[in-house]
Amino acid sequence: MGHRKKHAPRHGSLAFLPRKRAASEKARVRHWLDNLEEINFLGFAGFKAGMTHIIYVEDQPNSPYYGKELMKPVTVIEVPPLILIGIRVYNEDEYGKYVVGELIATEFNNFITRKVSLPNFEKYDIESKKKEILKELNNSSDIRGIFQTQPYQISIPRKKPDIIEIKINSSNQPKEEFNFAYNNLGKEIRARDVLKEGELIDTVSITKGKGFQGPVKRFGIRILSRKNSKVRRAVACIGPWHPARVLYTVPRAGQMGYHQRTEYHKRIMLIGENEEEINPKGGYIRYGKIQGDYLLVLGSIPGPKKRLIRIRKTIRPITSYLVKSPEITFISRESHQRK
Repeated sequence: MGHRKKHAPRHGSLAFLPRKRAASEKARVRHWLDNLEEINFLGFAGFKAGMTHIIYVEDQPNSPYYGKELMKPVTVIEVPPLILIGIRVYNEDEYGKYVVGELIATEFNNFITRKVSLPNFEKYDIESKKKEILKELNNSSDIRGIFQTQPYQISIPRKKPDIIEIKINSSNQPKEEFNFAYNNLGKEIRARDVLKEGELIDTVSITKGKGFQGPVKRFGIRILSRKNSKVRRAVACIGPWHPARVLYTVPRAGQMGYHQRTEYHKRIMLIGENEEEINPKGGYIRYGKIQGDYLLVLGSIPGPKKRLIRIRKTIRPITSYLVKSPEITFISRESHQRK
């Protein structure tokens, strides 16, 4: 028999190139779902606290486990209220989106000055600004709320808030959307005002950073035999004579982790308001105790504990999925310390 060449799939996905460190620890949401029935904000944000497990009754008729009790892992996200501190309006032309104007709330808490410098409110006429923006509205207008998080209300050690943008549902009624945002300007928005139990969301966050790693850990390539000279944890042949350069598809050492990643179709199992029902004895390891509103989200979410998690209405709705509040029969409150 002649020599048979071995074939294998390539090691490591090329869909995530370049594998470089994220520009910011605060993830960026580039796309939002449109054309929902009600006018509301299309996302939220919280802080990852840890994981536990629950037992619930499977309520999706398409599932082979329909009607049965399942034990599944869930991620706990603490979601203190967001404060709507401003409104930003974009219009669109052939070159893309551009900012038409902004409205800033005139009352702030003490922590926002650590993040931004505020305008001189003695000369700031919010009513005239509102009239100017209303004149610029058209059917392409994109209205977004500018929110600040409140990390000082929870267990993480920092006080400086994050400033994030969240889009308002585009229902081709820009004036109604703007008035909705204007009526909530300066107010606290809670998770239950935006999200519903049982619905599917997308989570956008920055993964755990693992530093500079070799190609075996970074791409999963095979370790060479012990008789190999020079290296074993590397690619033996990094390319042909021509082209006379190393192609980007060859697994090489470099940054691993601390990348922005989006996970789709995460189900909200519970929007909780009573922290006593979720806190383990002594709190979550390397986080502390939940002190207010929280979400239980089915499955895992990228990033370490204490990291900001951006949440949005899922951008890929599943038509056969039934949005209903799941029946949870048990929530574990054991503290899972790694041995």
